[in-house]
Amino acid sequence: MEIISKELRKTRPGFGEILLRIDRQTLAKRRWRGVAEDGREFGFDLQEPLADGAAFFESEEHRYCLAQNPEPVLEVKLPASPKAAQLGWMIGNLHFPLEVSGEVIRAADDPALRQLFAREHIAFTENTAVFHPLKSAHAHAH
Repeated sequence: MEIISKELRKTRPGFGEILLRIDRQTLAKRRWRGVAEDGREFGFDLQEPLADGAAFFESEEHRYCLAQNPEPVLEVKLPASPKAAQLGWMIGNLHFPLEVSGEVIRAADDPALRQLFAREHIAFTENTAVFHPLKSAHAHAH
């Protein structure tokens, strides 16, 4: 098993990529284990968590990269500016991380958010997407 301590900042061109698929919660950790698509095992002992897409190891022929798994999310089309600020405040008040992507706010699917949206008559859509919450968002699990 290879032990990884940091992201590869410089990579060699022309390598095929092998992915290590990982969920968002594990990706946020500094210590964890994973298995790449080719079966190669890695242990991660990091100073800081790596990001989706990060290259972390090179063999003689391949570059290994992280690929965050898609997950169930709820998306709300951004309303006019004052309403958008209110929506962000309501979601933030529940301590949920959120992602602003184009004209939608995206949050991990959770019963508490569904209740909020129903109570406030906020239209949302269910989707499955790779969720990249804002960097300053630190949430606890509900």
